[in-house]
Amino acid sequence: MTGFDEDHSLAQSVKILIAGGFGVGKTTLVGTISEITPLRTEEIITERSEGIDDLTGVEGKTTTTVGLDFGRITIDAGLVLYLFGTPGQDRFWFLWDELARGALGAVILADTRRLENSFAAIDFFERRGIGFTIGVNCFEGAPVYSPQEVREALDLDEHVPILLCDARDRHSCKQVLTTLAEYLISRALN
Repeated sequence: MTGFDEDHSLAQSVKILIAGGFGVGKTTLVGTISEITPLRTEEIITERSEGIDDLTGVEGKTTTTVGLDFGRITIDAGLVLYLFGTPGQDRFWFLWDELARGALGAVILADTRRLENSFAAIDFFERRGIGFTIGVNCFEGAPVYSPQEVREALDLDEHVPILLCDARDRHSCKQVLTTLAEYLISRALN
């Protein structure tokens, strides 16, 4: 017999965005958690970005995402997560609308050295009604704040999950994505 039967049906797919400001660790998170070698559209930061991209707090950054990052996680034979990392600079935000199309939810990565850079991403997802969680990427030497302090600084509702995380650690990335999934399920049930 040719074709698909019940045992060989196509897996359901879920699109999740990994968003946030410039240099918060989106590319790192996608690369850490993806089961495939991620697709990256990183380019070297050159002098042409001077006066355009604000490197305050991330002066050592040498590359930047100019399109998207893409990764995949197979949960089981019936469910696959597709991760799309957004570019962080304002000049590439025109891509966000297209990337958000069909997304079930988002992780907004935040950096306590530049927490104010999170507001634009929060506003983007709130306006579109896309559920999100905040992952505070704990950079070495960055100020450490509790999730409640971050919630107050970002003026977020109590229901929005906030986790401290390390985008370089697979277990930490799993926890952020699991929390997002649990939050999206609870939103759907209410």
